[in-house]
Amino acid sequence: MPNAVQGISTFSIVGADPRTGEVGVAVASKFLAVGSVVPFAQAGVGAVATQSYANTTYGPRGLELLRQKVEPQKVIQRLTQADPQRERRQVGIVDAQGRSATFTGSGCIRWAGGIAGKHFAVQGNILTGEAVVKAMAEAFQKTDGELALRLMAALEAGEKAGGDSRGKQSAAILVARPKGGYGGFDDRYIDLRVDDHKEPVQELRRLLTLQLRLRLRERAYRLYEEKRYQQALRLFAQMLKETPDDAVLHYDYACVLALTGSPKAAVRHLKRAFELDRTLLNFAKDDPDLKSLRNDPEFQQMMQR
Repeated sequence: MPNAVQGISTFSIVGADPRTGEVGVAVASKFLAVGSVVPFAQAGVGAVATQSYANTTYGPRGLELLRQKVEPQKVIQRLTQADPQRERRQVGIVDAQGRSATFTGSGCIRWAGGIAGKHFAVQGNILTGEAVVKAMAEAFQKTDGELALRLMAALEAGEKAGGDSRGKQSAAILVARPKGGYGGFDDRYIDLRVDDHKEPVQELRRLLTLQLRLRLRERAYRLYEEKRYQQALRLFAQMLKETPDDAVLHYDYACVLALTGSPKAAVRHLKRAFELDRTLLNFAKDDPDLKSLRNDPEFQQMMQR
């Protein structure tokens, strides 16, 4: 009989953006913490999704073969040829160039199958039907924006088309970008998991929105530290359009405006920052970024409140 504990019955997508070197995996399942089992990715190398009685060695072994420039279809052949349980396995692989392959063993529980296309591969087992993987492939190809958003759109499309026939429990997204991790120290650009939730895909979308905002803010701060102020200004302006009531964003935007000779705009954003969070006044009193505003009457008036 099917073992619901061992059998990672799920739908997933692996994708790549050769322009940026990003690679990633998005996955959902009626299985606890599917993100702890299925996704593997390395920036500039590729991504692997291993599922259906998952052989987790496929992840690191697959990435090693991709580093050796072995094409995805041959990677799958090498991974499965020595695996006595290969007919119960399912795996999707994409390399950083966008070449892809997917494998579904004959022993996978139906409906099971996959689609490999340019820059992506989708696969699933114990699904409501083939429409799930077809919807995922279409959504990935039609969605604009960065890789994480395209993977997320595919996952949402798969769920809308029926998803896992057993129901919902967990979801995850992993995207590797060169120096894309916190502080630029590693490639872990997006690494989010919803381990147990009534609506895991919806919750994953919420978390992804927050994470992408954080990554954008990190890039803006990095540009600020590198004194690339004009580029930083553009990112701060973009972020404020999305979250216009973020006090710290207004404050930081004001700092860069002050540094670039825009005192009136700087004061205007400082005023808004203080309206939203008066504790920021304590930082403004001695902030060296605001030195050019010290003699501005409106700034002085704000400081006296």
